[in-house]
Amino acid sequence: MGQAREAMDRLTAAITTADSAAIAEVYAKDAVAVTPDGGELHGRDDITAYWRQMSQAVPDGTYESVHAYEVGDTAIDEGVFHGHNTGPIQLATGETLPATQKEIRIRGVDFAKVDDEGRIVDYRLYFDEMEFLGQLGLLPDEPS
Repeated sequence: MGQAREAMDRLTAAITTADSAAIAEVYAKDAVAVTPDGGELHGRDDITAYWRQMSQAVPDGTYESVHAYEVGDTAIDEGVFHGHNTGPIQLATGETLPATQKEIRIRGVDFAKVDDEGRIVDYRLYFDEMEFLGQLGLLPDEPS
């Protein structure tokens, strides 16, 4: 197992245990992350804040790995995030939505590129945001 795989595994463990210090430690100070719901995040502090709010929105969140790969300095994961929305949801606009108490189960893929020190410098998360919002009951009802 190489540095990229180790970094991704540390990140996954830190996210599922809501360990903000461990999340910060796995990212380089000037890292960039891109997520469907948070947009482009610059720097360790902003990325850690993103994961902190996600942990607060879904505190019982778990991750089930479906596939895990490592290619050179990049780790790739496909898996399923599952939990219940029992905390407020922070939107990219700065608006906060109250907890819906709904269960979510979202399939996603993430990529993490690491530097020579084994810290993530470029992180990409992909999931269907419309499916996420639909499971939370936050989409308008479609006309019959």
